[in-house]
Amino acid sequence: MQRPNHALTQGAIGKTLFLFTLPILAGNVLQSLNGSVNAIWIGHGLGEAALAAASNANTILFFLLGAVFGIGMAATILVGQSIGANDIAQTKRVIGTSLVFFVVASVAIAVVGLILSEPLMEWMRMPADAKPLAIAYLRVIFLAIPFVYVLTFIGMTLRGAGDARTPFIFLAVNVVLDIVLNPLFIFGFGPVPAMGIAGSATATLVATVLSLVGVIAYLYSSKHFLRIGRDELHHLKIDPTILKSLIVKGVPMGLQMVVMSTSMIAMISLVNSFGAHTTAAYGACFQLWNYIQMPSLAVGMAASSMAAQNVGAGLWDRVNKVAMTGVGYNFLLTGSLVVIVYLFNRGALGLFLPADGGAIEIAQHINHIAVWSFILFGISFVLAGVVRSTGAVIPPLIILVISLWVVRIPFAYSFVNSWGADAVWWSFPVGSAVSMTLSALYYRYGGWRKARMLASTAAARP
Repeated sequence: MQRPNHALTQGAIGKTLFLFTLPILAGNVLQSLNGSVNAIWIGHGLGEAALAAASNANTILFFLLGAVFGIGMAATILVGQSIGANDIAQTKRVIGTSLVFFVVASVAIAVVGLILSEPLMEWMRMPADAKPLAIAYLRVIFLAIPFVYVLTFIGMTLRGAGDARTPFIFLAVNVVLDIVLNPLFIFGFGPVPAMGIAGSATATLVATVLSLVGVIAYLYSSKHFLRIGRDELHHLKIDPTILKSLIVKGVPMGLQMVVMSTSMIAMISLVNSFGAHTTAAYGACFQLWNYIQMPSLAVGMAASSMAAQNVGAGLWDRVNKVAMTGVGYNFLLTGSLVVIVYLFNRGALGLFLPADGGAIEIAQHINHIAVWSFILFGISFVLAGVVRSTGAVIPPLIILVISLWVVRIPFAYSFVNSWGADAVWWSFPVGSAVSMTLSALYYRYGGWRKARMLASTAAARP
């Protein structure tokens, strides 16, 4: 029988945080590679219209996942605090309430999505040749939504309980199945008919269902302490107090995704005004930046889960050490990638841009100005993760709004007439510096240590 892992509250902080970060980082890389490989199958096998259809449909999927991301993070923190306090009964109440919420919400979204698939594509002004392809793809994706939500929830819950290895294993299974099944369902083979663009979505559906069945079977066969047993089915009901915490604490964390997404739209709109070469250059840089940000995102998520357990256990010295260790790992991991990009700038960009085009020169210039700022971004993300582990979710949202919508976007638009495109590129380090400064000040002087998710999980305050 698997019992709670107290390594996050008892082990050596540096080693434990590093080992906890690795599976999360590897999972993020796998998901990005999965999207890239599937895009290759669709683009080369079915053409540009199909790729455009899948891209637009996946934008909707990303939004739907982001919409519940905050609720999942709130559940992760609640589970972590409960495990840290060694309160397994409350842990299962959190899991039961969260699971019921995710199932009901995902089924409702799937039903509404199936009905509105065509109007959604019209609203997004899909080109006529891609529209029927996007609708076919999107309808299957909506069928997959309940399974995607529950699988994501289980992974986040396990990480909150201190287990990053199991979610990674089943994420890897999911990704491998998705990649292998994509060409099978798209082009057909033997008794399997060719399904075209809908086949790619079907591969995602089948891979997710099989992975979900696999992880549930593992939890019960291993007698995992988080499983809901037959005599514990009463936990599978909504606890109003827990549900209120999930919503009140989760919505602000979900809104951070919205703030970031809208700022990206505002930024790309400004970049587009400088022509196709600049847009292509920015797009290539953005592809690199996705990978550069991955270590800080993984460290931040790991630090949040680790800090939550220590908050539940009342181990405030360890909470502070987790934060400082996380910042150190951000410098080491993100800093290493930044140095690599500076050393091999043109070669890295050459993965996305032709060597003889004008865009690659512009992209090199963009990276010279902006890429180092992701070290500052990483500091903010790690500190925000630790701050949120107590339930203080509003200040990180406010800091994000200030750094993006009060500083970065206005800076770019204000100086674009005199600086040209450089105003856009310099807005990244300026915004990141403000975010880092505010995050550090709030971490040092703010009241986040007095925040709480639930009264019953609040350990002794420092």
